[in-house]
Amino acid sequence: MIGEINIYGVLFPPLLIWIFFALLLSIAVRRVLSLLGVYRFIWHRPLFDLCLLIMLTGLISLAANHYF
Repeated sequence: MIGEINIYGVLFPPLLIWIFFALLLSIAVRRVLSLLGVYRFIWHRPLFDLCLLIMLTGLISLAANHYF
């Protein structure tokens, strides 16, 4: 995907949009992990959350570049 995304006349870089969607997905995944008690086994929760956000951003960008 090359170029900017036009939303009501405002141009956004695609990475910003992908990070926004990854953040929303990350919030949902973190809530599920918290409900399941997975965070009891995580040594450094903020670092884990950052890595989760980066991985989800990569997956979304990969999917966006592959399908669009």
